[in-house]
Amino acid sequence: MKSPSNPSGITSASSGLLPLKAVVAGKAVIGALEILTPVLDLGIRIMIGLVFFQSGLTKIASWSTTLALFHSEYSVPFLPPTLAAYLGTGAELGFPVLLVLGLGTRGAAFGLFVFNIIAVLSYPGLGDVGLRDHQYWGLFLLVILMHGPGKLSLDHLLGRHVGRTLASR
Repeated sequence: MKSPSNPSGITSASSGLLPLKAVVAGKAVIGALEILTPVLDLGIRIMIGLVFFQSGLTKIASWSTTLALFHSEYSVPFLPPTLAAYLGTGAELGFPVLLVLGLGTRGAAFGLFVFNIIAVLSYPGLGDVGLRDHQYWGLFLLVILMHGPGKLSLDHLLGRHVGRTLASR
């Protein structure tokens, strides 16, 4: 068929192969990304886990300072300052371990998400940079909540085991 861009009307056999090659290349890229997705999931869990765990270690390293801050600087709603210090430190030391292991991952991510919100609300002197950090951490925790732990997790391993056990009955 003649057209303004092809006055001879002759088409080459290779022009039909271009879309096919693009589809094949696209599938290869998607396959590579699917292989890397569990690594990214684990990386996000480790990064967020380290942030909160290191904060918890800082709190226990100087417990008297931590208690003083909870009594004077942080105003956690509905909780006495000493109880808030214990619960906050426990959350920062416990949930990250579960998060990194990928055990009860969504529950741990939810616990840290709530903790993160309370931390922002309880410390009025956080500043713009600190607020931005907490927003990023909250976003990553939401990714974990919505997406799940990924294949490199104990949740995935246990889910596969339970699935096999149920299927064999």
